[in-house]
Amino acid sequence: PEAEPAGDAISGYAGDETLGEPEAEPAGEQPAAGPEKRHHARRGSFLVIGDWGYDVKNHYENLNWGECVKAIAQRMDEKFDQLGDVKFVINVGDSFYPSGVASKKDPQWQKKWRDVFSPKLRSVPWFSVYGNHDLHIDPCACTDDLSQCAQINADATNLDFFVMPNYTYYTPFPELDMEIIGMDMNYFMPGWDNKLKISELGFPDCQWTPCKDTCKSRFAQRMGASVDLFFDRVEHSKAKNLLVFSHYPTDYFTGGAPWLLDGFRNKTNHDIFYFGGHRHSTDTWSTCSISPNTNWLVGGGGGYSCDSDDQGFVVGEVHADYSVDTYAVLVDKELCCLPPTTTSTSSTSEAEPMWT
Repeated sequence: PEAEPAGDAISGYAGDETLGEPEAEPAGEQPAAGPEKRHHARRGSFLVIGDWGYDVKNHYENLNWGECVKAIAQRMDEKFDQLGDVKFVINVGDSFYPSGVASKKDPQWQKKWRDVFSPKLRSVPWFSVYGNHDLHIDPCACTDDLSQCAQINADATNLDFFVMPNYTYYTPFPELDMEIIGMDMNYFMPGWDNKLKISELGFPDCQWTPCKDTCKSRFAQRMGASVDLFFDRVEHSKAKNLLVFSHYPTDYFTGGAPWLLDGFRNKTNHDIFYFGGHRHSTDTWSTCSISPNTNWLVGGGGGYSCDSDDQGFVVGEVHADYSVDTYAVLVDKELCCLPPTTTSTSSTSEAEPMWT
């Protein structure tokens, strides 16, 4: 479906001008690169997490209660101190299981985010996008008036909430020679089935919203605007690095949008780093490669289930020459995961995955 961009707000916000196929560490840290690739100076760093919004009443039986997200939050805190130059956190969504937040006054902001992640971790912007679970009770599913959206926040100085100026947006970081690009790709929620054409997709979680009749077309439009924004920035951005993220991993685009994967693989003018979530693991082995560029699944934030033993977050380090290394930091699987696993042996399983 083709869609018009959602106005000027998509281009980001005024103000703050303030990222390879990686190697993973076992529980603990995984080295980003060998010593020959490391640099003595760094421009800055960032963290990436997703699917962390643990709810005590709504989680799968193989998740070790709230201990997993607490362990990940503690490890993030330690890494934040170790790096000393974290500029921002990228959050790929499903921040509030099971149904999202209803407003900025919703107590879940405090209980599930502020009380879990330290003030230190929240002292930098959390650039975010909506996941499917975030939208069940959020007014944003049923309105085009962004002022009604519970997670939309264009004020980069207001760190009491995520920074999300629009459902799709870009923000430049000149000091990192980088732009970040957030995309709303919830229309691809059925993309696990790679036999589906783009016209056969949709947003199944519309069934949980009060606007079932208009919801699907709204998310088709948002997907179209997100894709338009991505290709516009690929064409016009002068930044060396494009950090692109949505709620869905690359394998969800293999059937309905192989041309989008081609866009992610384009290294002509930029180094592209793509981050998705939805499946609850932190890895590169379960996704569709976008080589020579880099992509990660970062859904292993301890929010709903263990779809692999790899639970944690990703670190990006921007070196003096503006090159970027990314690597995973994982917690001990015993802190997070109980049997059984929920990961298929194939990332394109014929059966609908339970993590939806």
